[in-house]
Amino acid sequence: MQKTKTYVSDTVSRLKPSGIRRFFDLAASMEGVISLGVGEPDFITPWSVREACILSLEQGYTSYTANAGLWELRKEISDYVARRFHVLYDPADEIIVTVGASQALDVSLRAILNPGDEVIVVEPSFVSYAPLVSLAGGVPIPIQTSGKHQFKLQPEQIEQVVTPKTKALIICSPNNPTGTVLNAEELAQIARIVEKHDLLVISDEIYAELCYEEQYTSFPAIDRMRERTILINGFSKGFAMTGWRLGFIAAPRELATAMLKIHQYTMMCAPTMAQYAAIEALQNGATDVEQMKKSYRQRRNFFVQSLNEIGLSCHMPGGAFYAFPSIRSTGMTSEQFAERLLLEEKVAVVPGHVFGVSGEGYIRCSYASSLEQLQEAIRRMKRFLERL
Repeated sequence: MQKTKTYVSDTVSRLKPSGIRRFFDLAASMEGVISLGVGEPDFITPWSVREACILSLEQGYTSYTANAGLWELRKEISDYVARRFHVLYDPADEIIVTVGASQALDVSLRAILNPGDEVIVVEPSFVSYAPLVSLAGGVPIPIQTSGKHQFKLQPEQIEQVVTPKTKALIICSPNNPTGTVLNAEELAQIARIVEKHDLLVISDEIYAELCYEEQYTSFPAIDRMRERTILINGFSKGFAMTGWRLGFIAAPRELATAMLKIHQYTMMCAPTMAQYAAIEALQNGATDVEQMKKSYRQRRNFFVQSLNEIGLSCHMPGGAFYAFPSIRSTGMTSEQFAERLLLEEKVAVVPGHVFGVSGEGYIRCSYASSLEQLQEAIRRMKRFLERL
């Protein structure tokens, strides 16, 4: 019988594959590549955390947990957020343990959006934000930030795009891909606009533990913002637990209850063994996190200074583990630059345009690599630039 229908939905058909993965897959097929592409710690998960997982297996803890996650873990998350970010959430019904921060974002958007609702996405942004808004039936509305402001959102930019259909604003600080951190004063200015227009904020704080210069401020800690904020965080970046796929949502009761409905039907619960590991991470992982952060800071200082020295202008990122240098001086697009650098010098970076229009003319370089690899990457990049 001849096929007469298109079975894939229009929304999914319009989605573009991840630009990050294209370069990662290309790099994986080549020998001798130094990859500054994928955003993942180069540290192994601390031993005490791995040991806690092993112990949970040995003790036979392999069944489902409560949909929202182990009570012990939710209590630890509540204590951690209160201690670290000075915001109180009830572990009984305001915290949900998710399969990574990505699932937390997906559940959040599906819980709040009606068809046609608009969500402001601050770009350059993590590649999944706009697609997940679309998949939830919403309309992503981009705001283009500028390198001259170190890619910091300016409050007046929200005013320029907000409409009666605007439901929420997604912010990420420290930011992926730019490493930019918004301080308390800057967040307070954004909060005033959010309150004026009765918006929700989805605050992606997955890199909060990797903030190098300033005291970190969590958005729900801003006056009157707790009730307007869905806080997303997790264990992948700060605790070097990417493969464990464990994140969490902290949100006001009404929102958390709605999100839990979706979570229980689509995911049941996060992996049990990973949850036991996360309890150990929160109870005893602070020293390991601090040591990793110290190493990242050293690498950041070397790498950003070196980028500027070889002619790629780059602001000093305040957090995460990304540098976002400009390649405009080369006359190439970010994709042309990234592809030639990979093919000619075997250094993998991510072209900035995949993070939004304002990312064009830049590349994302992860410095979550050994200092020796970063030094070699700089040598290769310098050699590449000298041939242009």
